Amino acid sequence: MSGGLLVAGTTSDAGKSVVTAGICRWLVRQGVKVAPFKGQNMSLNSFVTREGAEIGRAQAMQAQAARVEPTALMNPVLLKPGSDRSSQVVLMGRPVGELSARGYHGGRQQALLGTVVECLQELRATHDVVICEGAGSPAEINLRRNDIVNMGIARAAGFPVVVVGDIDRGGVFAQFFGTTALLAPEDQALVAGYLVNKFRGDVTLLEPGLDMLYDLTGRRTFGVLPYAHGLGIDEEDGMGVPPARAESRARGRVSLPGAVRESVVAPPVGEDVLRVAVCAVPLMSNFTDVDALAAEPGVVVRFVDRPEELADADLVVVPGTRGTVKALAWLRERGLADALARRAAEGRPVLGICGGFQALGEHIEDDVESRAGAVEALGLLPVRVRFAPEKTLARPAGEALGEPVEGYEIHHGVADVRGGEPFLDGCRVGAVWGTHWHGSLESDGFRRAFLREVAAAAGRRFVPAPDTSFGALREEQLDRLGDLIEEHADTDALLKLIESGPPGGLPFVPPGAP
Repeated sequence: MSGGLLVAGTTSDAGKSVVTAGICRWLVRQGVKVAPFKGQNMSLNSFVTREGAEIGRAQAMQAQAARVEPTALMNPVLLKPGSDRSSQVVLMGRPVGELSARGYHGGRQQALLGTVVECLQELRATHDVVICEGAGSPAEINLRRNDIVNMGIARAAGFPVVVVGDIDRGGVFAQFFGTTALLAPEDQALVAGYLVNKFRGDVTLLEPGLDMLYDLTGRRTFGVLPYAHGLGIDEEDGMGVPPARAESRARGRVSLPGAVRESVVAPPVGEDVLRVAVCAVPLMSNFTDVDALAAEPGVVVRFVDRPEELADADLVVVPGTRGTVKALAWLRERGLADALARRAAEGRPVLGICGGFQALGEHIEDDVESRAGAVEALGLLPVRVRFAPEKTLARPAGEALGEPVEGYEIHHGVADVRGGEPFLDGCRVGAVWGTHWHGSLESDGFRRAFLREVAAAAGRRFVPAPDTSFGALREEQLDRLGDLIEEHADTDALLKLIESGPPGGLPFVPPGAP
């Protein structure tokens, strides 16, 4: 078979990323060579491909769902917010500058359409099917003229569009109808129908509404996906703090203040629970680093923003951030800097990753990211950091704590390590560790060795489970997404849509109807 599909959404976080991944996993299980694609992504969670290109983590996850190697072709434009009004523009995996939202949407975005279409064409030439993910909503009519990720790319490729709506938020029928009605006739002609996401309850109670939606729009619903607990898959749009996250077996817990807390599977009898607190710094990036910790039985992970929340933590993680200097100021304003210093003096474990590692050092010279110049850091590690205009993008591998480790690096800061014990190209002093490596905790042997060190320093009776494989858990999650599509969507109709393209003769839905 051959063809493609655009998965759009009524809103950000409607479930486009996971639906795209689910369709990719379902198709590859049918023997279809499939690739994911997102022309433009806005995210602080990114990944480095084997050729050294930076792309959104969601596209890397979708590539894994499709069982293909992620490449820059799958996400040619990545926007990494540095504030509410500006972002770093990453083109074909490399940063090309900072732009304000007005500067980008005012003309620069449309100039990238050619590159985006070329990438999509190259993927189509080497794969049977390409499943595209949209961004935000296709009905953002103020941005339609320069759109390169929603209806703009669908029209350029001639792809049919399925619109995903999150019924758990409420108002999904209005969202479907309003999204369709606001589109121009040429765009409406590509919208084949809808996919309801996160439904709880008896689907027969929903069916009359789906029939009425068809009567109003002339477009069918391709499936009703049930609410699936504990997927923990890398979703990313925008720059918000992550939602509550837990892996597929609910083995761990990751939560935010005020968020719904998932249950944690207790460790074996006679062992303690290990508590991990993650400082929810501004512009937090790659918070997925802690997912592997939450996958361990008996490990509880929570995001915190107050010093008192560190009191019972056995390990505190200062995660990556797009704004190291801003994160430093935030840590000091919140009283977390003093709490971290007390922990270090008491020999209680702290781990800094990327920007968090830089913050734990002695001194920062930043004329690139914040342009703040010389800034004193927290002084917990013998490291001086200078921000370089060039971004380091790498996929390092090595050994630590007697175990093999792999990771990836995404940073402008260049660390001059002046002492301590070597640790993943960073260093360790007592119970304080720092590294630029993201993803290192996904290496199972290293993660277990690290948790044993943390438990010993914290005085806990905790032994990591010897059979926990983060890679296997991730595969299980992706299979669950494939199952959701296979079991709850009309797959025959989706296959026909992918192969045949947009159905002709769909009625125009005028704004204000009925």
